[in-house]
Amino acid sequence: MAPVLSGPEGAPWQDGKRYMWLTALMVPLVTIAGFGLWHRTEFSLHWWITPLFVFVAIPLMERTAKRDSANVPEVVCATLEVDRYYRWCAYLYLLLAGAALLAGASAWSSNKLSPVAQLGVIFSVGTVTGVGITTAHELGHKRSSMERWLARLMLAATCYGHFYVEHNRGHHVRVATSLDPASARLGETFWRFWPRSVFGALRSAWALEAHRLRLRRLGVVSLRNEVLLGWLLTAALFAALILAFGSGVLIFLAAQAIVGISLLEGVNYIQHYGLSRAVTASGRPEKVGPQHSWNSDAVITNLSLFQLQRHSDHHTNPTRPYQTLRSFPDAPQLPASYAALLPIVFVPRAWFAIMNDRVVERYDGDVTRANIAPYRRTALVEHYHKASMTSPLPTMSETGQGDGPDPDSRGAIPSTVSRAP
Repeated sequence: MAPVLSGPEGAPWQDGKRYMWLTALMVPLVTIAGFGLWHRTEFSLHWWITPLFVFVAIPLMERTAKRDSANVPEVVCATLEVDRYYRWCAYLYLLLAGAALLAGASAWSSNKLSPVAQLGVIFSVGTVTGVGITTAHELGHKRSSMERWLARLMLAATCYGHFYVEHNRGHHVRVATSLDPASARLGETFWRFWPRSVFGALRSAWALEAHRLRLRRLGVVSLRNEVLLGWLLTAALFAALILAFGSGVLIFLAAQAIVGISLLEGVNYIQHYGLSRAVTASGRPEKVGPQHSWNSDAVITNLSLFQLQRHSDHHTNPTRPYQTLRSFPDAPQLPASYAALLPIVFVPRAWFAIMNDRVVERYDGDVTRANIAPYRRTALVEHYHKASMTSPLPTMSETGQGDGPDPDSRGAIPSTVSRAP
């Protein structure tokens, strides 16, 4: 049983989710199980269990699960924050992710994989390491030196060590502005966002590290450079796996890293799509608030991603641990979970149909207040101006798609098609 704590007004309180956080371990465990089943049977489709579990089973389960907007009482937050059990849940993910990576490398080097199985290995392990970036994200915000090293090691599997620098010191500062490569713009397709975010984050991380080191009168090209350190950790990890399984495994390592990076960038694309911070009288963006991130109270995906979907609270309070992140009723709400929406971001027309009107409604029909892709600005402004003159966009209350959780929506994606071009 979960420990009994003293809640509001001294009433007993227990964390009902305490042991449910182990749900996050299902992704690497399913991959390891898929490896075991393939090893016994050599049946290629066993390698596809992980993608089917994450992108089919979880969204289907969420259609029958109530959304969870309950927050931990503030009076117990301090106690939960020092309870190391919650941290061990994240540590265990990293351990199991390492085992899944080894299993994938072993299978790849066996020369027994059919082409279908090879793709399955890449997507299964890439899903594990992609979700692992979110675990590294949780640990990378901590002050403990050990947890930051664990974050670096997890990022090494996807060649994404610079994320450690750019996310904390770049993205959190520039989020929901045109200067942030990881904030997707209204009308921007995922396929244009991916290179802008990936290479923009790398350039930004290098510039941030170079500036930090020069201020301290230290050499930029040194082990003190977090970007170089991340690359060295990846090189060391990949070299060890090549020594163990042969040079052919490098193809697998590179491919699963691309899959993992793409899943992360898919989540980045969703989290701030079209949202914008207003410019103040001083010419600077307004303070980051709950209104600058898309959120979801879909419980299964939240358990699987250490509540990454409560993204507004994370940006408002970056060091707040996952177990105490709050759901804000006035924060922008997604129509479904990350697990359900991720496959859709790869199909621009479908994504625009679901999200464009929703973004504009956030700004009371004034599309110019959104963070718009420059090459789509004229078309979108003209479109929404004409729409407002002929048939105004319905309000949130009229569509039943308000910002707060909808207990009857069951995580379903709206069937209405956007009028956006």
